[in-house]
Formats: sequence, C-alpha cells, structure tokens
Amino acid sequence: MTASALALLFAVAVASGATASVVGFGIGSLLTPLLAAHLGMAVAVAAVALPHALATALRAWRLRDAVDGAVLRRLGVLSAVGALLGALGYARAGGRALTLALGALLLLTAAATLGGLARRWRPHGLAIWGLGLLSGAFGGLAGNQGGLRAAALGAFDLAPRAFVATATATGLLVDAARTPVYLWRAGAALLPHAAPIAVASVGVLVGTVLGERVLLGLPRERFRVVVGVAVGLLGAWLLWQGAGGA
Repeated sequence: MTASALALLFAVAVASGATASVVGFGIGSLLTPLLAAHLGMAVAVAAVALPHALATALRAWRLRDAVDGAVLRRLGVLSAVGALLGALGYARAGGRALTLALGALLLLTAAATLGGLARRWRPHGLAIWGLGLLSGAFGGLAGNQGGLRAAALGAFDLAPRAFVATATATGLLVDAARTPVYLWRAGAALLPHAAPIAVASVGVLVGTVLGERVLLGLPRERFRVVVGVAVGLLGAWLLWQGAGGA
C-alpha cells in the first residue's frame, strides 16, 4: 500500500475504533471493505481480525465493570460457538447471497429498533440460542457480526455503558474463537501485509480511547437511536455491496 493509502487506512481505523466504542461495533464494517480493495476479501477478513481483537480487548478491559454477566453467558458463549463454525468455512462461504441476507436482516432490525418494537420484545429460550449462533456465524464467515449482535442485545434494554461493555465482551469471545482459525488458514498470506495491519491496529486503539468520551455522555434514549441508525446504515451498505455497488 502507498503512503496515502496507509494514511487513509489510519484515519478509517481511528473512526472505526471510536464508532465501536459508542455503539459496540464498526471496526470490521469499516475496515474490511477498505482492505479488501487492496488485499482481496479472504485476506482482508483475516487481517482485520487482528486489530479488531486488540481494540476489543482494550475496550473490554476498560469497561469490564459494566458487563452484564447474565446476558454474556446466554448470548456470548453461543456467539463464540457460531464464530468458530463460521470461521471454519469463511474462505468458501459468504459471497453475495450472505451479504444480501445480512443487509436485509439489519435493515429490518433497525426499523424495529427505531420504531420501538425491540424494546417490547425480550428474547428467551431458543431465540437467544439462535441469535447468539447466528451473529457469531456471520462474524466467522464474513468478519462482520457486530450489527446483528447489537440487534440481539438491543432487546435486553441495557444502559449504554452496559450495552457496549457486554457487546465488547461477546466480541472478545468471538475473536478468541475465530482468530486462530484465520491465522491457521491465511497466516502466510498476512505476512506481506504487516505494515497495513500495524497501522490499522494503532488506529483502532486510538479511536477506542477517543470514542469512550462520547459514550459516557450519551443518554439511554439517544443511544438507542444511535444504535438503530448505525445498524440501518450498515444494512443499507451491505445491500448496496451485495447488489454490485462496489
């Protein structure tokens, strides 16, 4: 990558880290398509997993006191299982159909969140199993599960800090499950791209710290709107990508 491309990567990494600190996701959503343009999608998914894991670990440590343990046990462990299964097939699966399906699902979720339906629905039983496995599987397959995970967590009506902390802890479990598989399958292909991976890693760490300042000042209702809009934008972007917009 050229110096200008690395500068752009750093700026996007900072923005993605800050976004993830506020809404609980965004690193994979922003960095993966940028790196895919230079490295190809399969390598980009694996490459983004490394800065994603670093930023998630930092955020999890700084927000560890706000994690909702009950929600994490119900949703997080299943997400990790789904991520492992998805990662085992990430190089072969995914593609256009997966992108379109995830985009449509996120748009429906955003509509439910902004319309108030998500606040009246509480997942239980098999629904929690399904949401956990599905969000993790998308994360393992395509490196992008944050929007779906945020949608699932939205039904628990957590306070903003607890929401992000629990989403982060869940993301950390997902990273622990999928990253070793990515390194096993694409490790050799990542070595020539150590510089952009390092730049992205530093950028997301800087953004993570900056984003926390915004998170601490958001009231619950405004936070709900921010998450809903972010999920909707991600869904629209995925539909555009799946339809050939890229």
